[in-house]
Amino acid sequence: MKDLIAALGLMLAIEGLCLAAFPAAWRRAMEAALHAPETPMRLAGLGVGALGVLLVFLIRTF
Repeated sequence: MKDLIAALGLMLAIEGLCLAAFPAAWRRAMEAALHAPETPMRLAGLGVGALGVLLVFLIRTF
């Protein structure tokens, strides 16, 4: 459970730093996401999620 909370904290820190460093790019990305079709976004989310699970598995195994 500690690892999950640490991972969530790290994710929030990275997103916060990106937002602080590049607010205009962040806004453009959000506007583009509003107009993007759902299917590619859903597939990208599944792909990134699967990649994250694989990365955690590999780190924990080796």
